[in-house]
Amino acid sequence: MPRAAGTFTIDSWEPQPYDEAEGATLSRVHITKTFDGDLTGTSTADIITAIPLVEASAAYVGFERFTGTAHGRKGTFVLHHSAGGHAGESALSWTILPDSGTGELLGIRGSGQIVNDDGAHSFHLDYELN
Repeated sequence: MPRAAGTFTIDSWEPQPYDEAEGATLSRVHITKTFDGDLTGTSTADIITAIPLVEASAAYVGFERFTGTAHGRKGTFVLHHSAGGHAGESALSWTILPDSGTGELLGIRGSGQIVNDDGAHSFHLDYELN
């Protein structure tokens, strides 16, 4: 199974809190990114974040549409995100939505992880194409 690895930058982060009740703030966040490495291209994502008053914890879920190339193959696909963290430890995973690939990425499926190292983001994505 090929592994795509590289980095991405967050070009925009637009949070919109919708529930700031006691315990945690829930927000919708629209994000744009630029990818470099084995994935080259851009993406848009919409996530739902939950951040408690004690900011040592957080979680989010969401979807992201990637447009570009994976190891030189052109197309798009959708990533499903799931993440959580507590006291400096985090787990950020993503899975390619089955049957979401287009172009030369038709049939792509797989999963991987994101690493946030003090704002520097890297990733790996293990995938296969039918």
